[in-house]
Amino acid sequence: MLNRADLFALLDRLGVAHETIDHPAVFRVGEGEAIKAAIPGAHTKNLFLKDAKDQLWLISAADRTVIDLKRLHSVIGSARLSFGSPALMEAALGVTPGSVTAFALVNDRAAHRVRFVLDRVLAEAARVNFHPLTNTATTGVDQAGFRAFLAAVGVSPLIVDFAAMAVVV
Repeated sequence: MLNRADLFALLDRLGVAHETIDHPAVFRVGEGEAIKAAIPGAHTKNLFLKDAKDQLWLISAADRTVIDLKRLHSVIGSARLSFGSPALMEAALGVTPGSVTAFALVNDRAAHRVRFVLDRVLAEAARVNFHPLTNTATTGVDQAGFRAFLAAVGVSPLIVDFAAMAVVV
């Protein structure tokens, strides 16, 4: 599994400008508001889910987005969803609870076990911020850089407008 330094090396090889701010560990949305206030761009919350057919899902949404997990399965075409276990998260994405991030898809690029759902708000944001495989830092990249990262790891996100609970075509 790749670590933070490996992620940064990949971003550098891709020519993706990135800025990282180290900070105390943040485990939940709502923590670290002062930290986020000092970092420009859209901030995120990330959910690692498993459906009833054992398909794995990573949901990345703007930090204030409300996600209706009881209805989401019908929007994204999955079976009923529940949270994936910490052990499954670590095996699939190489991160622990509190550190789940879209950047963890770098650790799934060979297996492609995880389907990625991206909030429309993040897909349209000029700059997005994610943990760099650890919850003790936040890394920001511009939208073009984020798309370059996703392409490099072979991920095409399913973009969902969570306000409308609809897939964006």
